[in-house]
Amino acid sequence: MPITPTYPGVYIEEIPSGVRTITGIATSITAFIGRALRGPVDEAVLINSYGDFERRFGGLWVDSTLGFAVRDFYLNGGSQAVIVRLYQPDADPAKSLATLTLGSAPNTLTLEAASEGAWGNNLRARIDHDLAVSDAQAISEKLFNLSVQDTSTGEIETFRNVSVMPGHARQVDNVLKNQSKLVRVSGALPTDRPDDSDAALNQAIATGSAPGATDAEKQAQATAEAELKKDPFESAQRSTGVADADKATDGQALTEANFTGSGTEANKTGLYALEQADLFSLLCIPPYNSTNDVDASLIDAAIAYCQKRRAMLLIDPPSTWTDKDKAKTGIKSEVGSTSENAAIFFPRLKQANPLKDNQVEEFVPCGTVAGVFSRTDGDRGIWKAPAGLEATLVGVPQLSVSLTDAENGELNQLGINCLRTMPAAGRVIWGSRTRVGDDRLASEWKYIPVRRLALYLQESLYRGTQWVVFEPNDEPLWSQIRLNLGAFMNNLFRQGAFQGKSPAEAYFVKCDKETTTQDDINLGIVNIMVGFAPLKPAEFVIIKFQQLAGQSGA
Repeated sequence: MPITPTYPGVYIEEIPSGVRTITGIATSITAFIGRALRGPVDEAVLINSYGDFERRFGGLWVDSTLGFAVRDFYLNGGSQAVIVRLYQPDADPAKSLATLTLGSAPNTLTLEAASEGAWGNNLRARIDHDLAVSDAQAISEKLFNLSVQDTSTGEIETFRNVSVMPGHARQVDNVLKNQSKLVRVSGALPTDRPDDSDAALNQAIATGSAPGATDAEKQAQATAEAELKKDPFESAQRSTGVADADKATDGQALTEANFTGSGTEANKTGLYALEQADLFSLLCIPPYNSTNDVDASLIDAAIAYCQKRRAMLLIDPPSTWTDKDKAKTGIKSEVGSTSENAAIFFPRLKQANPLKDNQVEEFVPCGTVAGVFSRTDGDRGIWKAPAGLEATLVGVPQLSVSLTDAENGELNQLGINCLRTMPAAGRVIWGSRTRVGDDRLASEWKYIPVRRLALYLQESLYRGTQWVVFEPNDEPLWSQIRLNLGAFMNNLFRQGAFQGKSPAEAYFVKCDKETTTQDDINLGIVNIMVGFAPLKPAEFVIIKFQQLAGQSGA
């Protein structure tokens, strides 16, 4: 706003330059959905390493393929992942959460595990009254200290000066809800603070040391003194564990209803828990059912969701694809519908299972492939096909099906990306087509890097032009749009993302009175046209040889 001069002197006014830098989005954040040993259910949790996955979700688990896919993702160069844990309760829903009961009636405090699963059976908790305030204040405010340990990991949480008094600043249920990763309060709070977990031992010591104590009481005193010297969580008398009747289970195998059942989209659960994630670029759904596969109808739902979120689904080959012919037949009906936002990779991987004495088993390739995507994006850019001799599969000693060049050719023209064993390079990705990569479809989105680059541009420009909303819709705005979008596209051109020797050959950004008519202005619409010339992978390299005939003459 211009300054209104009121006194003689010099005035300083800052004039906006109109530059609003557009930042490209992250290209390889991968979402994984499935069962895990522990962790929040139906929540999208962002992690940055496999160590994060082990801490939050328990690592590898013999009953789930999710952990193996996440492990392979990071082993092959993955960066960030979004994990959604799903849980299917047993017939008795009460067995979902492990519970602990502290203190004696009527002032018992009941705690439950922070998330579903048998991991909560390893929890122990204790209460003490060793407070930094006076006894009178502690009693009046019903204060105590609460300590909780996960004996499987050794993690200990301590909450000091918590209270069961309603409305207290340190009301224990609110404190645990906001600060604890292990437990929550279950049910109503007691009317008074729970007993000290060492109260019985301290009473035995006081009785045994009193004048006239019997031999039995003195013996109990000695036992209590020895017990107090032990680690609180290693002593059954100093801490409380989960009773057998209160133990939880890991639930049952997942079904398609856990992903896309009634109410999942409205409640943002299952597949739609990813609504909680700001961004993801790749989606992996490792096998979850008894046949070690993913239902075709779920693949269709996942493809539709990926189209909505401008992401790409990585589809695993069904377990029945044990040779080339079954893959050629199954591609028609067993892996969902064709879509430019999906790609399938064949065959499965053979890897040692550390949970089964390193016996070799078959695992799906989605996590490994997503890791290669991430590695290629970082090394070369999203416009480089994540395939070729550089796209090696780390941690994959063998493939379930060995393919020849001729067999690879039969599958490639159907849009099936093959995993091959190549001399010197080892196991590599040897295909880069989307699900509309079948030659007969003649799709402009035939190749994975072309489609991913388009999705990258769409999402980056969508986020980078939010400031345009409600701006005056005239030439000054249009020129700013051309400036900012043009700078973003030119930066990509300089990195080698487009075809062409000059920016004019590589891309265009058009926003003027030709794209936005007066009728559009009256309707509150500004139209921006962006075009780009994508790089296509050199899928077929043809070298022509000719023998030179002998030349006559000097």
